[in-house]
Amino acid sequence: MSKRGYTASKKLLTGLIGAPIAHSASPAMHERAAEALGLRGHYQLIEVAGADADGLRMMLEGVRRLGFAGVNVTYPYKEAVVPLLNALAPGAAAMGAVNTVVVKDGRLTGHNTDTTGFARAVAPLLAPSGNAVAVIGAGGVGKAIAFALASLDVTDLRIFDSEPARAETLVSLLAAQGVARLASSLEDALQGATGLVNGTPVGMLPNRGTPVPPTLLHEKLWVADAVYSPLITPLLAAAQAKRARIMTGRELAIYQAADAFELFTGLAPSTEVMGEAFDEVMAARSSAYHAA
Repeated sequence: MSKRGYTASKKLLTGLIGAPIAHSASPAMHERAAEALGLRGHYQLIEVAGADADGLRMMLEGVRRLGFAGVNVTYPYKEAVVPLLNALAPGAAAMGAVNTVVVKDGRLTGHNTDTTGFARAVAPLLAPSGNAVAVIGAGGVGKAIAFALASLDVTDLRIFDSEPARAETLVSLLAAQGVARLASSLEDALQGATGLVNGTPVGMLPNRGTPVPPTLLHEKLWVADAVYSPLITPLLAAAQAKRARIMTGRELAIYQAADAFELFTGLAPSTEVMGEAFDEVMAARSSAYHAA
């Protein structure tokens, strides 16, 4: 039995709030991880577009009353959900963004496993010192990525967002680390950078855009994308064409899910099992796309 009391005879109910989320691999990853641990898991997609604060509050109240162990939260609600919770873990409070809500004793506590997950995923790309990384997008996932990078060996973190006020807010939140600065343009963000991370939804199907023009990419730059549908986004395809090292959204998706699962249950899931489930979802989606 886990410290949260989940046994094979008790159903583990979790889910995801966001829109659009029909493409999500989270149900497969969480349910497969639960099965491997002898639990009866069900992961429910809760897709509601355009919800205001009252709508989000109603969804969270349903989660609390219906016996959920917790839910993940994705675009566009990672910041909007913050004031609606009973408590925040320190990391989530520092950045003002939540992707995991744990239900315990009728209370909702917000966490951010995008940060811990991205830190695990990106570590192999970083040099031992002197990393200069551009983060494009200062919304919910961009915040998590920036905080993760600031906790690692990044000495120069450049933040750019098409809405400058959001980038300014993120830079101010990172002031204590002393590594982040506001980039005035994409060109400014990438000047002399060793790495680039897309923290925006640009490139997520059905969108086929790229947040960075291919002319700014080169082979000495590693490029990572938080988007995983598709795995090779237009940004990553352009980076590959320039012979740059790339990181898809696969590792972030798996590691953030594993950390969330442990928060929900008190049990550490197999990232190998979750990775297999993720890969099966992506393979099936690719087959369906090419058959269409």
